Amino acid sequence: MKNVKNAIIALTLLVGLGSCGVNQAWVLNQNQNSTEVHLGSKNFEVIGQVSGAASVDYVLIFGGTNRTSLYNEAYAAMIEEADLTSGSRTITNVLTEEHVGGVPPFYYKRTLTVSGTVVEFTR
Repeated sequence: MKNVKNAIIALTLLVGLGSCGVNQAWVLNQNQNSTEVHLGSKNFEVIGQVSGAASVDYVLIFGGTNRTSLYNEAYAAMIEEADLTSGSRTITNVLTEEHVGGVPPFYYKRTLTVSGTVVEFTR
C-alpha cells in the first residue's frame, strides 16, 4: 500500500511540475520530383514564397485524418495559393514542417505546413 501511495505522489509531482505540453517540430523533404533545369541565362524571375497548412486535433488519441491526408491537404492549399495557371510558373525548394503540440494523450494538435518558392520563366 505504501508503494502505491508513493507512486501516486510521484506521478502527481511529475505531472504538476512538468510542462503543460509537448512540442516537437520536424523538417522533412517529401518532394520526390526529379525534374532538372539548367539555367544558362537569366530567363526566370522569383515571384515569392507560398505556403499551405492543415491541422487536425486529437482527443484521447482519437480523431482526425492520417498524416498522408494531412500532407495532401496542405500541399493542395500551397498549390492553390501559387496560382500556377497564370504563366509558366513552377514551385521549387518545397519544404514540409510538422508541429505536434498539446498534452498527450489527452489532447494534441498536429499541424503540417508545406512551403516553397514560386519561380516564373520569362523566356
